[in-house]
Amino acid sequence: MRKILSKWIERYFSDEEALLLFVLLAGALAVILTIGQMLTPVFAGLILAFLMQGAVDWLESRKLTHMWSVSLVFVVFVSVFLAILLFVLPLVWKQAGNLFNELPRILSEVQQLALLLPEKYPNMISVEQVNELINLAANELSKLGQWVVTFSINSIGTVVALLIYLVLVPILVFFFLKDGRMLSRWWASLLPDKREMMTKVWNEMDDQIANYVRGKVIEILIVGSVTYVAFIALGINYAALLGIMVGLSVLIPYIGAALVTVPVALIAFFQWGWGNEFMWLMIAYGIIQALDGNVLVPLLFSEAVNLHPVSIIVAVLLFGGLWGFWGVFFAIPLATLIKAIVNAWPKAPVQALAAPD
Repeated sequence: MRKILSKWIERYFSDEEALLLFVLLAGALAVILTIGQMLTPVFAGLILAFLMQGAVDWLESRKLTHMWSVSLVFVVFVSVFLAILLFVLPLVWKQAGNLFNELPRILSEVQQLALLLPEKYPNMISVEQVNELINLAANELSKLGQWVVTFSINSIGTVVALLIYLVLVPILVFFFLKDGRMLSRWWASLLPDKREMMTKVWNEMDDQIANYVRGKVIEILIVGSVTYVAFIALGINYAALLGIMVGLSVLIPYIGAALVTVPVALIAFFQWGWGNEFMWLMIAYGIIQALDGNVLVPLLFSEAVNLHPVSIIVAVLLFGGLWGFWGVFFAIPLATLIKAIVNAWPKAPVQALAAPD
């Protein structure tokens, strides 16, 4: 066993650059897992600056100076940020509160409908089973209410932390945009001159990650906004809340749209029943999903992510479990990065490792 392990290590870690890259990756993972929460404003600022770097480069290509380009992009970022903070979030919070207050009525209607099932299908489900499911749902709803109360009581520290982030993150975004190239050169100066594998991985990932992340942000904004406008026009309750849910659902490939369909259909059903309004809303929702998958995605993502669907789902589950929202957001880029590293990793020939006769 020791001989097999020794040969495996010699084959995959005999190259100095491969060993250095492994140490850097392990160190980065250790930092994220240990002090990542304290560095959240730094990571958020770095991610937002990365998203906006393309706009800075585009303005510079139009003969604007670097400082003017950074200033214009930063002003737009702050304006959008304040609009979301002052208008979108209060509306969504208000609608979420209204929906929470209406949940007991919805649960009562669900119970009445569910009690009809034993009459129609007595061999498949009983009244006791229906009551057990309703009691389970009521208990979960009670736990949710307790969590909301607890969150409200303990929210002072959260609000203070949020206010700190609201000040720190924009400042960090500005300096990352302004001095990003200098910081990149400084970081590169710490690495050895021989870094062919790192350069290969970086070249493979740079355009792909930038294309994916920026495209995904644009997709969220377009899908969420179009859904909100359509739902407002059709008159469904909680249009802003549902619009944000539908927009964020594009983060999870294959299953995000299916999951968010459930609350959309349920809210429409309890508002209108099986009426024409319900059918028109579901048709509009289906058209939005079809246009997103068949028109918007091909336009936004110029380079396809060559990953198997199973790999994508595993990446979403793994990184989402580790880092929550940001883990889901960057699941596909991180999976693509891992694939690029595996493809570029140097391997010593098996024949060279074989012991002489």
